[in-house]
Amino acid sequence: MFYWLAKAVLGQLMRLVYRPWARHTDRIPAEGPAILAGNHLAVIDSFFLPILIPRRVYFIAKSDYFTGRGLKGRFIAGFMRGLGMIPVDRSGGSASLAALDKGKEILAKGQLFGIYPEGTRSPDGRLYRGKTGVARLAIETGAPVVPVVMVGTNIAQPPGKRIPKLVRVGMVVGEPLDFSQYRGLENDRFVLRQVTDEIMYALMVLSGQEYVDVYAATMKARLAAGAQTPAAEATGLAPGGRPRPEGLAAPEPNTSEEN
Repeated sequence: MFYWLAKAVLGQLMRLVYRPWARHTDRIPAEGPAILAGNHLAVIDSFFLPILIPRRVYFIAKSDYFTGRGLKGRFIAGFMRGLGMIPVDRSGGSASLAALDKGKEILAKGQLFGIYPEGTRSPDGRLYRGKTGVARLAIETGAPVVPVVMVGTNIAQPPGKRIPKLVRVGMVVGEPLDFSQYRGLENDRFVLRQVTDEIMYALMVLSGQEYVDVYAATMKARLAAGAQTPAAEATGLAPGGRPRPEGLAAPEPNTSEEN
């Protein structure tokens, strides 16, 4: 009940202020489990995505957000739960396993589970190498993977900026991907990489982003160490080493997408 109230209030406010647009939301199954795999440009991705989708979407979030003290701590915890966030202890080496276990629980209940295959926000607006957890989750559960890309959220909220600028953002949903033919192969690292690359390829085509075959966390570490963003990383290739299709560009809203 609290989720839908928070979504209605927050959603209406964000629609009035930011006028977000959405395309092909009908591609998300009306019922049953599905994995929403998205690009990750800014913190506000997890705010806009749920309000633009009719069904409830569950994401994982650091348990720290839910353990704050005082009025502020309770407000943040309630706000995160209102967005469909589920606390997960991400400290230690079992963080990714805890996230996948939560995802399996959610999907087993026939719900939507949102995940960012890049593992962290893009440092520069490009699309980075996907981690294979999303592939393992899809193969183990048999749930379809629906590619979802956010557009312009990195412009509204550049790295390091807490309060988003008044920039219109959007969302585009791709065709569901079925990986049921790989059932039982969730421990085959070559299959996991192939499935992950298929998902990242779909995100690249939908978003028009330039692809970099490096983990985003690795790039962030390089930048933190004082390195410049290496232009050499941009090979012009797509996930899996395939050629990048010509003519890809970031999608823009049309006149019928005035939300």
